This record gives sequence, C-alpha cells and structure tokens, in this order.
Amino acid sequence: MTKAAIQPHLPLQCDMPLLYDQPLFRPPSEGDNLIIQATLGCSFNQCSFCAMYRSKQYVARPLAEVIADIRTAATDWPDAQRVFLADGDALALPTDHLLAILRELAASFPRLTRVSCYATPGNLARKSSEELAQLREHKLSLLYFGIESGSDLILKKITKGTTQRRMAEVLTKAHASGMKVSATVILGLGGITHSDEHIAGTIELLNSAPVTYLSTLQLYLDESIVDEFLRKFGEPFEMPDDHAILQEQERLISGLNPPQPVIFRSNHASNALALAGNLPRDKDKLLQQLREAMEGNRPLRPLFMRGL
Repeated sequence: MTKAAIQPHLPLQCDMPLLYDQPLFRPPSEGDNLIIQATLGCSFNQCSFCAMYRSKQYVARPLAEVIADIRTAATDWPDAQRVFLADGDALALPTDHLLAILRELAASFPRLTRVSCYATPGNLARKSSEELAQLREHKLSLLYFGIESGSDLILKKITKGTTQRRMAEVLTKAHASGMKVSATVILGLGGITHSDEHIAGTIELLNSAPVTYLSTLQLYLDESIVDEFLRKFGEPFEMPDDHAILQEQERLISGLNPPQPVIFRSNHASNALALAGNLPRDKDKLLQQLREAMEGNRPLRPLFMRGL
C-alpha cells in the first residue's frame, strides 16, 4: 500500500457515532463506504516510502469491540452495501477471527455486497488457498495490494520486504481463490538512476500475475520520512520531473500484456496526467494521450491541484 493511494476517511452518507483511532486511511474508491477498524496500524511498517502508520503501534482489535462497532454502525447506516476493513492489516487476523467479523457484517447489513481490505505480500502468503476461498465466500472479495515496483533491486532499496517472485505467487493465489485485486505502482520510485530497472521489473511482474485493477501514482515523500528513505536507498536519489514520470508511464503501458484484461487508472490526485482505460484494449489510446502530454499538447495537472 502507499500513502499516495489513501486519504483520511469521513463517512459521507451518515453521521455515525463511531470513534475511529486516528490517523485513519482508506483507498480513494472506498470514500463512500462504511469503514470498520479491525486492526490498528501496520504489522510490517518498514516501507521507507510510507509514513501512514508510523504514529501507531500495530494491534489486532478485540473481536467484541469490532462487533460492537458493526452493530453501532448498523443502527445509523442499515443499508450499507460495501465495507472496508481498516487499518493496514485486516488480512493478518486469524481466519476464524476474520470470518466472525464477516458473518457479523452479513447479519447486520442485509444489502451487503462486498467487503475489502488492504493485503500485504506477507499476509497473503500466510493465508492458504482454502482460507482465501472461504473468506471470499463470506464476501471479502477485493484486496488492495501495493506492488510499488516489480524490480527486486527497488523492492530491496525501499525495504518492501518481498520479491517479484513472491508477489507473483501470492497474486496468482488470490486470483485462483476468487479474489479481485486492486494493485498500485509508484512511478518515480527508482529515481532517475534506476528508472529502467523499476519499469522493466514491474512490467515483468504484471505480465505474469493477474490483477483486476491497476493504478499508477507519482512518488511523494512525507517530510517525516525523507531522511529514512534516502538512507535506505543506499545511494544518491534524484527525484524525476513530470516529463521523466510520463516517460516511465509510457514504457510501462507499452510493455504491458497482462494475463487478463485490466482496468487501468492514473487519475489519483498525485498524478501529473490523469488516464483511464482498459488494457490491453485501450493501449494505443493511452499511449497517444501520453505522447500528446510530453509534446506539450495536453495539459498536466497544476502542482497546486496535486495531493494525496
């Protein structure tokens, strides 16, 4: 997961008396959905580019507290159809614990159609295919997965705690279990020096592992972690400018031949250029838009309009 991929949550459809443990983050696409905190913080919390949960200590919330929150929310939002389980590590919970939460959600919200959560490579690896299929049967059907990069070199430099091969394995397992995966890639993560390795490795991963949704974001480093990021990177890091980012995007899209159709977006507020389409169907259209932007014939998002 990436800080660029999330925003603070404020329910838009009701004034629920839930007391969230702050800070609270969620994917932008979950902005209109109910959020239930099943865990607090992130159990890994070592990615050098991510400042999301540095102020929190990871803990699994007691099941009784989670169920109480669900029942409280149901009194004010009985028609909720989609639920996001926060914080960053809901999938780290034992399967029986997760199933108890999912059963309570189904009982409390008759119109429930989907439950989603973040998924780290380690948490996915620790769940068996049978466990994932069981969770899917109980409506946990969408996982938000931060690929960030498919390059083993970059993954090591950002202390992601995984490899390209491991990510391909767990993404394939999630797909085989009936899960949809919304994956994110961070453009610029290799700096100027390692741009080629970053994009080549990412293409290799995405051409071998099935994902349903793919979003690209531009690298943003919170001031609180800049020094840590530079130290762990292990060599001078030069932040790419917008033109270099667009070139990375062009190389990425040009090289993608995914094993199944992918819904692609780069419309997050961090991006200089918003793109949307399906791959591989819309590859030529997306590349044309990128080339127009690089030639100055398509406007970029002004800096003051960009953010997390």
